[in-house]
Amino acid sequence: MRIGVLGCAGIAVRRMLPAFTASPDVTVTAVASRDMARAEEVAARFGCRPVEGYTALLGADDVDAVYVPLPAALHARWVEAALRAGRHVLAEKPLTTDPESTGRLLGLAAERRLALMENVMFVHHPRQEAVRSLIADGRIGELQSLNAAFTVPPFPDTDIRYDPDLGGGALSDVGLYPLRAALHFLGPRLEVLGARLTRGAGRRVETSGAVLLGTPEGVTAHLTFGMEHAYLSRYELCGSHGRITVDRAFTPPTDAVPVIGLHRPEGSQEIPLDRADQVAATVAAFVAAVRSGSAPGTDALRQASLLAEVRRVSG
Repeated sequence: MRIGVLGCAGIAVRRMLPAFTASPDVTVTAVASRDMARAEEVAARFGCRPVEGYTALLGADDVDAVYVPLPAALHARWVEAALRAGRHVLAEKPLTTDPESTGRLLGLAAERRLALMENVMFVHHPRQEAVRSLIADGRIGELQSLNAAFTVPPFPDTDIRYDPDLGGGALSDVGLYPLRAALHFLGPRLEVLGARLTRGAGRRVETSGAVLLGTPEGVTAHLTFGMEHAYLSRYELCGSHGRITVDRAFTPPTDAVPVIGLHRPEGSQEIPLDRADQVAATVAAFVAAVRSGSAPGTDALRQASLLAEVRRVSG
């Protein structure tokens, strides 16, 4: 798969371009930037061609797919342009800033038989499937609730995540992770029961929040998130006979053994798994989607709807 990158964002340079170049199934063809000097710098580092401007890259005949790491507010425009140019798309999360745009782009991708994937990487880590197996095997009894949290220290004041015009804010940046965990384990019938978003002093976007979700069967999810906090990345699933805990849930280091905590009345144990690289797993999942021409999944759309509902309920 020949891929081009629309932009030289930090996550592209730190995470995705190294994963693309390490994959035996991917060739990085080009990197585009509005700043040609920046494109040349990044392209030289990863052994590909620099391109000035995103439109020029979409017109290249040696690009099968594109990765879009632009600010969230620019996703809808450039994802649509890529799809209309016949390119498969891997876009940073959130896919867009509103459910209407998300639904329209997913529909366009399905119509054109193009893969469109949102870059939520933790769902591709094998630990999530291992947790699902424990639940399915009845190891904690009947599932009753989920608690999930993702908080990170402050960014520099000039960071785009503090800019509302670029789609910034804690909800779509870090809050998306615990919300996606709730969708992953509790299913798409979740509803927003309550929400509170808080704006830190001097900020133009929300910097923290809490959300209460529930299923029609009465299973609840309590989510907390923030981007001016000590680091915390975990979730806990509580059942009628036990609990499952997962630490470093959303950003697990590749060199550490991933562990699942299983807590039951007869005692607690740590279940170690094989080391895994969720970035590489995400690239592999995207390659598989491109090869199969599979229609986009619905999780991104349900996620977008829940994010919008959280904003509405929080006022």
